Amino acid sequence: MSIKGGGLDRKSKAASEIPSSSLADIAFLLLIFFMVTTVFRTDKDRPIEWAEAQATKKIDEKVKNILNIWVERDGSVWINDEPLPMDEVSQRVAPLYRASEQHLVISIRADRETPYHFIDSVQKELVAAGVLRVVFATELERQMTRAVR
Repeated sequence: MSIKGGGLDRKSKAASEIPSSSLADIAFLLLIFFMVTTVFRTDKDRPIEWAEAQATKKIDEKVKNILNIWVERDGSVWINDEPLPMDEVSQRVAPLYRASEQHLVISIRADRETPYHFIDSVQKELVAAGVLRVVFATELERQMTRAVR
């Protein structure tokens, strides 16, 4: 009586395939993790005095189709929370407008005390970019938007 292999035989062998029963659970947990930890960037309000208006119309567009251009008293221009020289506005807006298939609405948000020549310069830059849909934001429109949110 000879003992094969020292008398200890393995009863189970290593599985040759990867278990796939829990892959759906892992994918679902990863999806939840990324949804919970993602931070969505929002536009920051600039400290301006809003223009007054007797009446206004709410913009019926998705937030992704509205581009806010802030014009401050000193003539500085901000697009997407980034300062931009006045002569580069058309270069920045034109590709965004074309990419949106001309659905982009430009909302000019200017301080009440901003000299008109700065607003006129922004308008000329938007004309050079080929923009057709431009609105001027007012205090009344801002209050309507906050009431909805």
